[in-house]
Amino acid sequence: MPEELEKATFGAGCFWCVEAVFQRIKGVKSVVSGFSGGTVENPTYEEVCSGKTGHAEVVQITFDPKIVSYGELLEVFWIAHDSTSLNRQGPDVGTQYRSVIFYHNEEQKRIAERSKAEVAKKFDKPIVTEIKPLNNFYKAEGYHQDYYNRNRNAPYCQLVIHPKLEKLKLE
Repeated sequence: MPEELEKATFGAGCFWCVEAVFQRIKGVKSVVSGFSGGTVENPTYEEVCSGKTGHAEVVQITFDPKIVSYGELLEVFWIAHDSTSLNRQGPDVGTQYRSVIFYHNEEQKRIAERSKAEVAKKFDKPIVTEIKPLNNFYKAEGYHQDYYNRNRNAPYCQLVIHPKLEKLKLE
C-alpha cells in the first residue's frame, strides 16, 4: 500500500450494502468485504452467518486522506446505517450485522470516539456502535466482492441496496 493511503474498517450491517456506499465516495481507492472481530481464523461466510465465530461483516476501505479524511468517512458511516439498532440492519439480523468501528491506530480511535459522541447528541436512543482495535481482517469469498456492481438486478440489491444509495444520493 502506498504510504499516502490509509485504511478504515467498518461494520454497518450487510457488507454488500456498506461496500456499495463507500465505493462511491471520492478519495476511496478500494473497498474489500470481509470479516473481523471474532475468534475463528479464516472463517467462511457460512460460518460467520451461523453467529458462532464472533465476527462481524465488515468492509476494509483504502482511502487517500488528502481527498477524504477518516472523519469524513465516519460521517458517511453514521448516515449509512442505523447505529441505534443492536445486531440488526433492516432485514439482516444477528451479531454479524452489528455496528462496529475497528480502528487501525490511536488517532483513528480518538477520532471515532469523538465522532460517536457528537452523533449521539442527534439521537433519542443510545448508539450501540462498538469501537474496537482491529485485531484481524479476513477477506470474504470472491463472490462477495463488488457485489452490488456485479448483481444490480438481484432482489436484495433492488430492494435493499439501491434504495439506500438513492437515499444517500450516491446512485
